[in-house]
Amino acid sequence: QVQLVESGGGLVQAGGSLRLSCAASGRKFSRYDMGWFRQAPGKEREFVSGVSWTSSTYYADSVKGRFTISKDDAKKTVYLQMNSLKPEDTALYYCAQRGESFTTATSSSPADFRSWGQGTQVTVSS
Repeated sequence: QVQLVESGGGLVQAGGSLRLSCAASGRKFSRYDMGWFRQAPGKEREFVSGVSWTSSTYYADSVKGRFTISKDDAKKTVYLQMNSLKPEDTALYYCAQRGESFTTATSSSPADFRSWGQGTQVTVSS
């Protein structure tokens, strides 16, 4: 059973930056796609960014060009560098791991991610 622990959230002014980290323990990290999702109050959880087990990256249109996902297999950690933050980026950010290993197609659906962290709050003030 994998455990995911996010960190790095906080309060930042619009235009600022934050770097989120997600440390994993348990099953072999390098075999699984990882993703970042977010959920704002009163809204559904939405996909932000993902990195495949082969290190291919993909992003939601709303964050493309501003956010960068990366991972360190040796440290079992995935990162989300967030630049040019906007008030609409305010949400609880979750790290997640795909349920299947060595997948052949990426996914942005929460249903395809089996393990989830507790989340880290990101608040962007205007």
